[in-house]
Amino acid sequence: MFLEKIFGSIFGFGESIGIDLGTASVLVYIKGKGIVVREPSVVTIDKNTDTILAVGNEAREMIGKTPGNIVAIRPLREGVISDYETTERMLKYFIQKAVGSHPIAKPTIAVCVPSSITEVEKRAVEDATRQAGARKVLIIEEPVAAAIGAGIDIGKACGSMVVDIGGGTTDIAVISLGGTVVSTSLKVAGDNFDEAIIKHMRKKHNLLIGERSAENLKINIGTAYARTMPVSMDIRGRNLITGLPRNITVTSEEMLEALSEPVSMIADAVHGILEKTPPELAADISDRGIVMTGGGSLLYGLDKLIAERTHINTMIAEDAISCVALGTGKYIEYEERMKRIGAKRREREMNSVPSDIQEGVRSRQE
Repeated sequence: MFLEKIFGSIFGFGESIGIDLGTASVLVYIKGKGIVVREPSVVTIDKNTDTILAVGNEAREMIGKTPGNIVAIRPLREGVISDYETTERMLKYFIQKAVGSHPIAKPTIAVCVPSSITEVEKRAVEDATRQAGARKVLIIEEPVAAAIGAGIDIGKACGSMVVDIGGGTTDIAVISLGGTVVSTSLKVAGDNFDEAIIKHMRKKHNLLIGERSAENLKINIGTAYARTMPVSMDIRGRNLITGLPRNITVTSEEMLEALSEPVSMIADAVHGILEKTPPELAADISDRGIVMTGGGSLLYGLDKLIAERTHINTMIAEDAISCVALGTGKYIEYEERMKRIGAKRREREMNSVPSDIQEGVRSRQE
């Protein structure tokens, strides 16, 4: 403890770090510095030697291009750890990249998880983070982190609805007084958009395309709501009949058709949560609107689709991709503030109690 106090300021010991441990990407937030790491959650490993060759952006460039002895792994699936050891090694890499590799510099780390995660899955995240170099680990649900990152004051007695669409899961929650009132976690998100595009291209054009090509289509011309000005994009893949490379032009109307099923599932889930929301909080949401966060929320027209289905104004948060990471980092400050407020409240309550009763309470506590 003495060494911790001496070396804390030198090595950044006790720094507050927030990690958005996403299926598609990992974002690391450090108090006072903002987002310091933003990379894909991909690791390439040499199977022969069990050594990590690349992590993050460099590893993503290798997807679909590796020889037999090298594999590109996404260690998280649908918001939870599918490969514990690789997740731990990936986390260690990103933490060291963010704060440096000092053995004494063990930070306090808050990590976000989907709202429907089990206790076993939560413990796996906590253990992996601790093994990767954390002194203390705080687990926070993604909708709460997203709300904080979007600038919503979650401590108020007022209903706020957040729809966080990541790579593996969509988390929908109504938050009031610092906690979740009703929520759901849907295993339909950005990765499912990519899969829907791949299936559509295969079915309609007999064209096989990879994950990266599908993601490019989603980002550039993907749509969840009819565009006033249709757009198109050229894409290359392998013709499943001839086996040869082939170029085709894909339109946004096709993307609307391809993505109709997953986006409808998300809109229906939002509607379902509103049906379960207490009337007073539902009235607050009707006044304040629905806030969307996460990379999946940037799909063109998804906010319009949800607004049309719910008849409630729906808006995309500023810097939607970073909201969860920002909120996860700020949650540590929020928790400390709540503890201080609670301590002051208890002190005020004690001061209002007669002195003889106070002595009795203290003696029982001792």
